[in-house]
Order: sequence, then structure tokens, then C-alpha cells
Amino acid sequence: MAEEMRIVLRNYGKIDPLKIEDYINAGGYKSLAKARGLSQIQVIDEVKNSGLRGRGGAGFNAGMKWSFSYNTPADQKYVVCNADEGEPGTYKDRIIMENDPHTVLEGMAICGYAVGATKGYIYCRGEYPYVVDVLNKAITQAKAQGVLGDFDIEVRMGAGAYVCGEETALLESIEGHRGEPRFKPPFPGVAGLWGKPTVVNNVETFANIPIILEKGADWFKGIGAPKYPGTKVFTLTGDVVNKTVFELPTNMTIRDVVFGMGGGVAGGKKFKAVQIGGTSGGFIPESMLDTQVDFDSMNAIGATLGSGAVFVMDETTDLIDVIERITKFFEHESCGKCTPCREGTKRMHEILKKINSGKGSGADIAITERLGQVMTRACLCGLGQAAPGPVLTTLKNFRPDYNAKLG
Repeated sequence: MAEEMRIVLRNYGKIDPLKIEDYINAGGYKSLAKARGLSQIQVIDEVKNSGLRGRGGAGFNAGMKWSFSYNTPADQKYVVCNADEGEPGTYKDRIIMENDPHTVLEGMAICGYAVGATKGYIYCRGEYPYVVDVLNKAITQAKAQGVLGDFDIEVRMGAGAYVCGEETALLESIEGHRGEPRFKPPFPGVAGLWGKPTVVNNVETFANIPIILEKGADWFKGIGAPKYPGTKVFTLTGDVVNKTVFELPTNMTIRDVVFGMGGGVAGGKKFKAVQIGGTSGGFIPESMLDTQVDFDSMNAIGATLGSGAVFVMDETTDLIDVIERITKFFEHESCGKCTPCREGTKRMHEILKKINSGKGSGADIAITERLGQVMTRACLCGLGQAAPGPVLTTLKNFRPDYNAKLG
């Protein structure tokens, strides 16, 4: 753990998350008070200049996103925290919220002040009832202490829809509608919740905000990769010695994650592949392990950083069987709103099931590649666009595994 640097997890294991006094004694809510002593645009510029990019799927500059809402006149604005952590193998947001809920509340309140919002929502996945209790207790304590001022926060629970991790589908769900993505533009920063300007960031992004305000933009952008500064929280699962959660600067490599923090492959077996970023993440071979874990470097090799989930597979893993299960997952989770995703996920699962059963052909592989490319370009939201990622990266990096299954 020598290389670990805890920014988001700075209070992990050091405070009682159910006692606001512990958070305050650790310096909590000082950044919010500092922010209120600055102008709104000064706060936004500080976040923008830090280079903090969203710790979710898109990696967009957080301060820039805030500026859209700030610059859009409205009688009501909103701040929404995306805590719909639906990626299998991912639990970083749960760890943050369970162990340091007030850092999320403080980050949201700073954002609320900066953009002129007085109402915030935390959209938490329905499978996290304990987390919801922790958040509600933290909100009650913060109100009693008066630290949030006129900023009000409410927790809303999801109902198990993976697509609601997409920000516009999440907004639809909060409004009480079926969780389906919206056509963009307009983007939520301009017309989001109930048509009002809305900032949507995830848990990890908001958890970075208080310490950026405390230590400054220059300090933060001096950490990690220049184009994706700061740290990233990872959850490590699969055929690895240390199944754990940790936080690393973004200029570390995949090898540092798997063999440094993870202790290598369990049982003395050989490394086969690693999937990073959750179910939609690309499959990375050993030859790419020295790639940095920043957003742009991962994209360059067809992978995603996304949720920070790291799934390690050893030499005994049947990759095609894993891929078939992933395509089944996406077929099930597609909301069905757009044809490329509704039909594409179904056909892709059918073809992978055929290949996995030993009845596939070279033509099936060619069709799968074409289908994946069409979905990447034509699907309405990130779910459908990212769904072919595991298939396309395994076809590129592990083609012999497919060939071995052909009839």
C-alpha cells in the first residue's frame, strides 16, 4: 500500500461517520465556509483550474459543468449526486458514503453555493438501504448544526435499473417517470431536473471538492496525470490476492493496481486479463499492463476508467463464457428506448451464446464486430454505446479464444 494516496478516502477509518462532530474536528465544513467567503465564480474557477474531471463515465471537467448551470438564469437550480452504483464489482461509492457521508454533503453544498442552487438530491441505488440510513442521519445532523445554510438535501432511492446510472435517466427517475435517457442537447446543466439547470456529479467527484477548496487548485493539479489530475478510487475483485478498495494517483499503471495493490494473481496462476471500469469496461491483456490509469490513457487502449472496478482473471478463465454473460446482462438492462440498443444487445447476446456453445462461425464474428461498431456510434446513451466494449476488446486482444470456440 506504499503508493496509496488518500484524498477522497482521507477520513476512511479515522472518524465515526455517524458523528458530525468527528467530521468537524477533522476540518469538515471549513471548505464550505471558505467557499461562502468567495464569489460564486471564484469557486467555480478554483474547481475548473484544478483540472478535476468527473469520476464517472464521461470524464468531463467538473468546473466547466458547474459553469453551465451558473450561467443559465432560472428561479430554481438543482445539484444531484449520482450514487446509483450499479456496476457489478463496484463498491467505491458505498465505501465513501458509509465511512464519510459529510464529505459528500459538503461537496454538494459547495456546488450549490457556486451555481446558485438551494436544493440537492442524492440518488442512491435501492440495494443500499444501510447507506441511505447513514446519509439521512448525516443530513439530519448537518441541519441541526446549521452548517448547510439554506441548502437542502434529500435522498431518493432507485429501484434496480442499471440505466439510471446515466444522468438523464436518473433525472427522469427522480421526477417519477420511467428511467430512460433523454435526447441531448439540452444538457442537464441548462435544462435538467424539471427543466431547470442541474449539476449532476457522482459521489467520488463531490468527495474531491472540499479538499480542493481547502488546499487549492495548484495543489490538486500537481497530483497524478496532467490531463486527469488527482487520484482514483479502485475496487479490486476476481482472481487476485488482495480483494480490496484503495486510492491511487492517476499516473500509476494497471500493473501497479493488479500486482502492486492487488498482490498479483491468486493461487500462483498466470495472469489472463483484467477488466477495468465495470461491466462495460474493456478487457486488457498483459501486454498493456503498463498503461497509466488516467481517463485518456485508458480510452486510448479501448478501455474505460469509469467506476474504478477492477476485475482480474487468471489463465483458467473462459473469456467467451464471461463475455456471453456480460451480453446477457446488457440485454436485460437495456431500457429499450432506442433501436440500436434494444435490438443490438439482444442480437449480440444471441450470437455470443451461439459462439460459446461451439456452433459459431467466422461470419458470426464479423457480424458481431460490425454490430458493435454500429452500437458504439448509434445508441442514444452511454449504456448502449459502451455495451459492445467488452466484446470488441476481446475480439481485438483475445481472438484465439474466439477461434477455439468456433464450430
